[in-house]
Amino acid sequence: MAQDNMVVPLDEMIAEKRRVAITSVIAAICLTGMKLGVGLWTGSLGILSEALHSGLDLLAATITYFAVRVADRPPDDDHQYGHGKIENLSALFETLLLLVTCIWILYEAWDRLTGETVHIEVYFWAFAVIIISIVVDFSRSRALMRIARKYNSQALEADALHFRTDIYSSAVVLVGLISVMVGFPEADAIAAAMVAVIVIWIGVRLGRQTIDGLLDRVPEGVQSSLEEVVQETDGVESLRSLRIRPSGGAMFINLVIGIQRTTFFDRAHAIVDDVEDSVRSAFPRSDVLVHAEPVIGVRETLSDKVEWLVRQSALTAHNIQILWVDDHFLVDFDIEFPQGRTFVEAHDLATEVEQRIRDNIPAVSKVHIHLEQERASALSGADVSARENLLLQALRESILAEAGVKGVRELSCYDTEDGIRMSLTVQLDRELGLGDMHERVDHLELLIKARDERIGKVFIHAEPL
Repeated sequence: MAQDNMVVPLDEMIAEKRRVAITSVIAAICLTGMKLGVGLWTGSLGILSEALHSGLDLLAATITYFAVRVADRPPDDDHQYGHGKIENLSALFETLLLLVTCIWILYEAWDRLTGETVHIEVYFWAFAVIIISIVVDFSRSRALMRIARKYNSQALEADALHFRTDIYSSAVVLVGLISVMVGFPEADAIAAAMVAVIVIWIGVRLGRQTIDGLLDRVPEGVQSSLEEVVQETDGVESLRSLRIRPSGGAMFINLVIGIQRTTFFDRAHAIVDDVEDSVRSAFPRSDVLVHAEPVIGVRETLSDKVEWLVRQSALTAHNIQILWVDDHFLVDFDIEFPQGRTFVEAHDLATEVEQRIRDNIPAVSKVHIHLEQERASALSGADVSARENLLLQALRESILAEAGVKGVRELSCYDTEDGIRMSLTVQLDRELGLGDMHERVDHLELLIKARDERIGKVFIHAEPL
């Protein structure tokens, strides 16, 4: 059954389900009383069978009301998946009541058709009570089915089917009463038997649905809808496993998704959150558990593979350079090792990384790793821009003289333990491609370093203009 994607507050849902259930109980009491009184007065088996049918509807509506109250309780230590299955049990019990009703009606109908003729008095009130019954049943079945579909409540759906069967059966009894008036008294028993057949047909259908619910059968269309929702989520490479367990109006959904193995942890966690949000948006009353596994992504580059293989040793590669020479790849990159590691330890780890890369990427023939010691997260420095004013002015003029440079901003100079560091923002032609921009920036870095041998690091931010 399709779910309503509008998220309704839990308190409002509980109140609405209980309200429609108790209203149905009241309607069933009134209908049962009217049908029983008129049936005894007229002696009509059709109306008496309807009275019994409505009496069972009253019992079913009462059971539904209490089932709805229990089903909406939150999970506890003894019922960790909640109490939703009580709705399925309630619907199954109501189905059995329908079948018991059918057996009695068919027995009585056969007895009247084969036994002595029973005189039936047809009065105005017999027609009135049947017509009133049809109107009330139509109203209650629509109200119950609307709430049942809105909150995926099988107990309310079963109650709605009970009231709907009353519509069909009351119409048949009405035809039987008319037949009695025109001199065909056997029509009353025949009408009662037709009522039983209708109830059996609907009862079997309802019984199958309730058994499916108790056996955790996935509602039609839910799995394909979930697969589509998950696979459309950005960052999901594949849906590896999907398990769905319906419970009353709720669903427990377990997913295993594949995420590109080079994805960093915080991004992977964000993808999992996006999947959970998308599923809950499509199925509001769902409890979602997502497990992520690393997979080779369709967008994974050779550089990504190298970076992932290095991370298997709890290290990070940077400045990865890859060359294609004589049908093979040459891979060069830097690794920073934690302070305190000896040269031999660092070399052994690098050798392990090199071998792992060759084993996993056969097209790589050579791997060169530059060993570095991890530096402090922050260096001590001082802003010496004022003192180096002449140097900054000369650098500004040289940079502005370069082709394509439209402006220089935030030119600063810092004295650190590693030498002078320059920081600036350059404005370049916005029509440049990304590769051309990078070449211009590299050229400017070399130009600045050549200006003064004290300059060690240069950081340039490029802006389009």
